[in-house]
Amino acid sequence: MAVKSSTKKRLMELGISEKHAHRLADDANMDAIKRMTVDQVAKKLELETGDADLENVMAVIREQMASRKRSRSGRITISRKALLDMDIPTGDDRFNVLNHILVPHHELLPVEEEEQALAPWCLLKEQSDGGTRLAKELLPKILITDPAVQAIKEAVEIEDAELPAGWLAN
Repeated sequence: MAVKSSTKKRLMELGISEKHAHRLADDANMDAIKRMTVDQVAKKLELETGDADLENVMAVIREQMASRKRSRSGRITISRKALLDMDIPTGDDRFNVLNHILVPHHELLPVEEEEQALAPWCLLKEQSDGGTRLAKELLPKILITDPAVQAIKEAVEIEDAELPAGWLAN
């Protein structure tokens, strides 16, 4: 017997005999078969209620119904989506990293004031030629991508719009 319908082929792949698959798939798609009662399936297969073959077929159909329920797509209605969107912040309040308790004090200093501001950490080092220099390499590294640095940079750029590109280097 040749397989003429995808429903019959699917039923045979699921373990239903070719004869029973042919009878079930006759003028019925998979959804219609899943909706059939035990009595309807028994009548279509010409089997008695309680027959082992009927129980096997019903087990396969029930398994397909259960797997369909598990793999259902999570369709979202517009009203449900609106409820979910209410929890998303819209950006009205901006987080100020400079005022956060975990962020140490950040400040841009003119080059002339660096030595005085960093004096408590004894960063003045003597050079081989007898002069002194500020050992900035001993300071903790703060990247230009740091949110605090970005906030300071934006604040300075608002005050002075004529700053050249790349005015703030690492």
